[in-house]
Amino acid sequence: MTDNCFEDEVADIQLYQGDALALLSHYPSASFDMIFADPPYFLSNGGVTCQSGKMVSVDKGQWDKAPSLEEIHSFNTTWLKGCHRVLKPNGTIWVSGTAHNIYSVGFAMQTLGYKILNDVAWFKINPPPNLACRYFTHATETILWARKHEKSKHLFNYEEMKKDNGGKQMQSLWSITPPKIWEKRYGKHPTQKPEALLDRIIRASSNPNDLVLDPFCGSGTTGVVCARLHRRFVGFDIDEGYLDLAMQRINDEVLELQ
Repeated sequence: MTDNCFEDEVADIQLYQGDALALLSHYPSASFDMIFADPPYFLSNGGVTCQSGKMVSVDKGQWDKAPSLEEIHSFNTTWLKGCHRVLKPNGTIWVSGTAHNIYSVGFAMQTLGYKILNDVAWFKINPPPNLACRYFTHATETILWARKHEKSKHLFNYEEMKKDNGGKQMQSLWSITPPKIWEKRYGKHPTQKPEALLDRIIRASSNPNDLVLDPFCGSGTTGVVCARLHRRFVGFDIDEGYLDLAMQRINDEVLELQ
């Protein structure tokens, strides 16, 4: 598939460097039980934000530069089409985003035949302040959860989620803090998701030994949690540096399991 890959046979983890669209084409249809995707939000527009009390640029890299709205939607439709093909008939997909991309993602999902199950609001609890003072502080991200088809019989570990919520039905508003300092011990990804968020997602919609895909895996949070929860994992990323972070984090997790 590619010369740049990492495999861990103990935890059945595979990481590949390359373009997600190209790598998806190497997998047969109906390969994956669950997909989590954190695609580019396209918010690198030259603006500023607050980080650790300091004003910093919002620009995250060339991969996050905003092309035209038409190009953004074409990109989202193309990778979601690839994911739809490799998702098993009763599998589900989770996609995170903000106002910059999530409406395109949702519309693309609907046009491709996915059935949206929930729009989860992830409340970050302690978000950075809005420096412009012209908007409400951005305190949430949206995570869309969808099954492959309208009539698919998707997995939902309802009782486990209810137990996590003190015996009550879990709502679609999740209060979870951003990644802890130790989650960034080898370095950080600008859009890194907390392990607690992926832990809930993976436990809710997959079982041990299921095969999980993250086509934009960044610093490997999905892979770390899959190793911890005994799920098999495949991750793609175009940036070799972020995959190095992912490998170090996953290796730590595998050592803990031995």
